[in-house]
Amino acid sequence: LCCECGQFHLLLDNHLYNFQDEVDDELICHICLQPLLQPMDTPCGHTYCFKCLENFMQEYNFCPMDRKKLSFQQCHKSSLLVRNLLDKLLVLCPFKAECQQTMQRCELEAHLQNRCPGFKKYKSELQQKKNPISKGKEEPPLKGETNTPKDPEVASGGSSLVAESSGAAVVSLGTAEPGLVNPAFEETEEGENLIQNLVAETTTIEIHREDPEEELGMRIVGGKDTPLGNIVVQEVLRDSVVAADGRIAPGDHILEVNGVNISSVTHCQAVSFLRHPGPVLHLMVLQEKGFSNKTAQQDSSSTNREVIHVTLVKRDRSEPLGIKLIRKTDEAGIFILDLLEGGLAAKNGKLCRNDRVLSINGQDLRQGTPEAAAQIIQTTESRVNFVILRQPGLQLGEPVEDGSTSNSSSSSSSNGGSPVHHRRRPDQNHYRRKSNYQKKTVAIKKEPKESLGITIGGGRDNKNKLPIYVTSVQPIGCLFRDGRIKRGDVLLSINGIDLTHLNYYEAVSALKSNAASHSVTLKALEILSLNSTEPSLDIREQGFGWSPLWITWLGLPSYLHFCQDIVLSKGNLESWGFSIVGGFEESKGNQPFFIKTIVPGTPAFRDRKLKCGDEIVAVNGVPAIGMSNSELIPMLKEQRNKVTLTVVSWPGSLV
Repeated sequence: LCCECGQFHLLLDNHLYNFQDEVDDELICHICLQPLLQPMDTPCGHTYCFKCLENFMQEYNFCPMDRKKLSFQQCHKSSLLVRNLLDKLLVLCPFKAECQQTMQRCELEAHLQNRCPGFKKYKSELQQKKNPISKGKEEPPLKGETNTPKDPEVASGGSSLVAESSGAAVVSLGTAEPGLVNPAFEETEEGENLIQNLVAETTTIEIHREDPEEELGMRIVGGKDTPLGNIVVQEVLRDSVVAADGRIAPGDHILEVNGVNISSVTHCQAVSFLRHPGPVLHLMVLQEKGFSNKTAQQDSSSTNREVIHVTLVKRDRSEPLGIKLIRKTDEAGIFILDLLEGGLAAKNGKLCRNDRVLSINGQDLRQGTPEAAAQIIQTTESRVNFVILRQPGLQLGEPVEDGSTSNSSSSSSSNGGSPVHHRRRPDQNHYRRKSNYQKKTVAIKKEPKESLGITIGGGRDNKNKLPIYVTSVQPIGCLFRDGRIKRGDVLLSINGIDLTHLNYYEAVSALKSNAASHSVTLKALEILSLNSTEPSLDIREQGFGWSPLWITWLGLPSYLHFCQDIVLSKGNLESWGFSIVGGFEESKGNQPFFIKTIVPGTPAFRDRKLKCGDEIVAVNGVPAIGMSNSELIPMLKEQRNKVTLTVVSWPGSLV
């Protein structure tokens, strides 16, 4: 919780305020869509918040409104008159349950610190959460956990925690899935460890379609331009082609489509590949089968394989390597499934997917487990020496910079473990893309009987609680003639009536009743993709009901998010059964936390409410904003039998 504005927001984002009256559009920043903070004027006559413009100009060299060439050095502070007008805007105290005060925006911080009973109560409750009265003896640490010293607690009313480590977001390497909340070690009451292996395997699946144009009937999330990285199945629709086949399930990672590697492509590119028409679709998927106590099989033959020595040097004992280790069902030992972007191993570039780990620091792991490997790595102060076995002909990943991972990869086949070689892909952004938001006001004159000519989707009664958005602009209405409202625009209001909290039928009624007047004023939000290299997705929309892509929803301002609480319960010997990615990293700043994997047979799987691609906003009411992966994971592990996750769930892209 920010001590200046009393609201939750990202550390690098602007403060948030509850304004008493609607603020004039002339005083709104068209990047964050909020009243201006520290306003800056551009030479082309537009005004933005200082932080918004500074962040935008780090990636682009044009004005967000008219796209004229621009540099940050050309901009200057707005006049004192404008700044005073903004500071005098009336705001409500955010703690409205305990405090109904109204004041000028510039007075809110002093009010919170000195006079607000609600903020005082919040600080007191926060302090109690941080220092609970301990009951019984202290539990021993989990053997699979990294021995990372705790960050100092935040002072009352301070900003969210920020990790100082620049390592990739990895939970203890004792987990077979990075980010998986304690999958392999669970303490019993007697302190004994229950050791389990997370089993995953790759499978090739053929999907047959009588109609080559028919949609597969599944929703996907992820992509290299998001923290999820891989393409993950979020949902399989009933009575669809994929549902009838029965072999693909939510949580499966799609590695290949018709022989093309899509584990290193953007979200839009993956959608394009999966929407490609054809009677037969060949998919290679990675499927997690749950936990197994199966003993190691006999060591398989290493004939015609190459033994390679690789040394990684950690800056300190707690630095993670960023390696994803798994067991296979058909071959003994430990294998590298993935290298996390920005991690030490990915930057080194000498380890590859599908490498088998024979030993670490001289300790034989030919019959070992990922947990045993994690213990060795975590207790090593500096140099970690790997001896690995590699199929000949498998190309080493090239050393990369700026947190990018190697694009040369392999995946093991489920019927023999032979590697599959993938094509190199051009470099893409490896983190969440920033979108360019444009708030627009469309005022038109019309005949009273003339239709607006749009169809809409979404509504807060929708399964995903979506805002109202335009699904089509028909060539018969006044909005088509005007040309400013486009498919995909999020509708904010019509003639001053707020549409952002309405269900579908309420929104339809509001649009129809206001369309009967001589003039209509629509406020809408347009999200402009700034990546011109993305393929067009319009070519494959015959037969598809149109809806925005999953990645589009990620770019919406936080005031349009709908949060829901999901309560999970588990026994003492169980894991929660989900993995997370994202969080604060020095190289990328703040990123949201996403659910990447849900393991079959676990509490998260049985509950059925949590989905891959869901964004975690808070844990037991404590905001996740600004936390690193290494801060959020211990918080989840501390919850013994019950946890409340506050999540935002966006529908995956339909393919």
